[in-house]
Amino acid sequence: KYPLVLFLHGAGERGNDNERQLTHGGQMFLNPVNREKYPAFVLAPQCPETGYWAYSARPESFLPNEMPLNEPITPIFQTVKDLLDTYLAMPQVDKSRIYIIGLSMGGMGTFDMAVRFPEIFAAAVPICGTVNVARLKAAKSVKFRIFHGDADNVVTPEGSRAAYRTLKKEGADVEYIEFPGCNHGSWNPAFNYPDFMSWLFSQKK
Repeated sequence: KYPLVLFLHGAGERGNDNERQLTHGGQMFLNPVNREKYPAFVLAPQCPETGYWAYSARPESFLPNEMPLNEPITPIFQTVKDLLDTYLAMPQVDKSRIYIIGLSMGGMGTFDMAVRFPEIFAAAVPICGTVNVARLKAAKSVKFRIFHGDADNVVTPEGSRAAYRTLKKEGADVEYIEFPGCNHGSWNPAFNYPDFMSWLFSQKK
């Protein structure tokens, strides 16, 4: 059996060419060394140009206390969940090793999915994302590794910092890694973090 990674791209990679979603992170999973060492199913859906993964539209504020609180699951995410369920039903998939990674808009989506379906994910890696922290109690059974740049002026790091504090308070297994001087592209140092892959693939439900 193989683990499965659900990878959620950022807003800049939206579209319908089924290629742009691999701009950031794709090479990491295609790297022959990683494929040999960490064989896995990698699901990388692409969000339509007009969509926004977890929310009906781009939130007006990314501050953790101003992010949406009680929105129903978006049709896009329902489709992603249906796709995930198709794979979860396959005997080749190790259901104890299901992971979710996302950057920017996908980082917000990572928090959202972990909150909605904590029973599925062994680990969640939101990169430069944000979330209304009042939602996070539901996800405390998921192991989190949160990345952000402290100089991010697109999605400022308050959301990630607050998420870390909240999850810690809830007794979750959570780690927060902040890159000094790094703006919004914190996925680059995150994907190059020495134990990014080994940490991810060692997590089990």
